[in-house]
Amino acid sequence: MNLSSILIAKNEEQNIEKCIKSLVNCIDEINVFIDDLSDDRTFEIADKFNNVKLRKIKWQGFSETKQEALKFVTNDWVLWIDADEVLTEKLSEELTKFKDNIPLHSVYSVPRKAFFLGKWIKHCGWYPDRVNRLFNKNEIKFSQSSVHEFLHYKGQTGKLKNDLLHFTDPDIFHYFEKFNLYTSLAAEELNKKKRAFKISDILLRPAFTFFKMFIIKKGFLDGIQGFILCVFSSAYVFTKYCKLWELNKKGIQI
Repeated sequence: MNLSSILIAKNEEQNIEKCIKSLVNCIDEINVFIDDLSDDRTFEIADKFNNVKLRKIKWQGFSETKQEALKFVTNDWVLWIDADEVLTEKLSEELTKFKDNIPLHSVYSVPRKAFFLGKWIKHCGWYPDRVNRLFNKNEIKFSQSSVHEFLHYKGQTGKLKNDLLHFTDPDIFHYFEKFNLYTSLAAEELNKKKRAFKISDILLRPAFTFFKMFIIKKGFLDGIQGFILCVFSSAYVFTKYCKLWELNKKGIQI
């Protein structure tokens, strides 16, 4: 059995090379799709690899773009990976062995370890952050979510053992670059579902998020980075629901 991969990137010149290098020993068809609005050296760097199928693609949203990318994949089994992620050597070896067996499930999850502000986060509810990334393309469909897309499929989920590394936020500036977009998309998703804002959404939810991550999920064991992550995550929830309030309010005014 052969494996393909889909990797969609925009302005990822800092990450794209190490991501692709981690795939070469276990992926038979490496498909890299560069957002046509990307304006850094991402395309040029990816183009250096002879074994990469490289295309430019029009961004249609997180889910729709990945669903479109699957049309260019020739193998049934696909690994979905983001440009700021890297396969560990052990995960690469596990995928190589996977190809020699008959899969028992249509989707497999991998444990993901995040690198946040210079530290591997082992608590806060972030590890092991299992994500469904290996799948039979004929058995799944991407959700229509505006953000945090996921796979629709039937049956149980298989589990791979070894880590996928996620270089999520090298600095605070990068975190807040994503923060505004992601909170807006999340609020829009709630608004589309006719979710009405409640004052408890900004009074209780952010506080509970911090308490859950820092105390229940032992984020305090991750040091200053763990504390910052829990505060930022609380602020994310607060901002998302403030934006929902704003969208609800605009809806009433129309």
